[in-house]
Amino acid sequence: MSLGAADFTYVTTMIRQRSSIDLQPGKEYLVESRLAPIARQIGETDVAGLVARLRRGDAALTDAVVDALTTNETSWFRDAHPFDAFSNHLLPDVAKSSTTRQINIWSAACSSGQEAYSLAMLLLDWLPLHPGYTAKIIGTDISPKMVERARAAKFSQLEVNRGLRAPYLVKYFEQQGRDWILKQPLRDLCRFERGNLATPAVGVPTCDIVFLRNVLIYFDLDTKRTVLTHVRRVLRPGGFLVLGGAESTLNLDDAFQRMELGKAVVFRHTGGKA
Repeated sequence: MSLGAADFTYVTTMIRQRSSIDLQPGKEYLVESRLAPIARQIGETDVAGLVARLRRGDAALTDAVVDALTTNETSWFRDAHPFDAFSNHLLPDVAKSSTTRQINIWSAACSSGQEAYSLAMLLLDWLPLHPGYTAKIIGTDISPKMVERARAAKFSQLEVNRGLRAPYLVKYFEQQGRDWILKQPLRDLCRFERGNLATPAVGVPTCDIVFLRNVLIYFDLDTKRTVLTHVRRVLRPGGFLVLGGAESTLNLDDAFQRMELGKAVVFRHTGGKA
């Protein structure tokens, strides 16, 4: 049974209110395909039955629906070039301008943690060569389920096969049955918390580098500007914002200057306001 217009509007309005994700008409199949397994799990014959329960105010079901419709696509060292820029350009620049020798990095919309832990692996390559520096990565995500998965640092064989460099698997993981667990030194570099990008960041320190990749594309224009404002308030002047390959701050926030670093594009906080 296809998702009715009224039910689609109800679900997408709820998702927008809870996560700021903008699901426009034409996404009915995506919504139905994501919610059908939940409907079966709770004993409903179709998504319409699930929506009827949502309308009655089922809080636990609401959380499950928001989680299902939040895109959690991720992998290790995804797209590669931004990570090369991180090691070869961003870290040296930040270190040169740092007065505290403490480097803070925010992995925003971190999903199950692969991005943050990929950055941590590169930091553990870099830190021994630069004694006196310390670093911390904070990952945030709107999904409590993803935050808990990131904290657990346990990944399936399929997940470690997606982009993880073989030497890092040997160096930083221990096998536990069919899963792989990250070793403590790597986990100690990272902290994961729940966070909504459409609201001011809570518990995120002033950062030198922010990774906010493949997220803005899901927001409308006003929400994109709001998200970038919240990022700018956390990112120190001179710090770097790393977006997805199809994303830009152009016509959204003039406080960011576009820079090409090798094959990666990053945005530097100039110190101004939007």
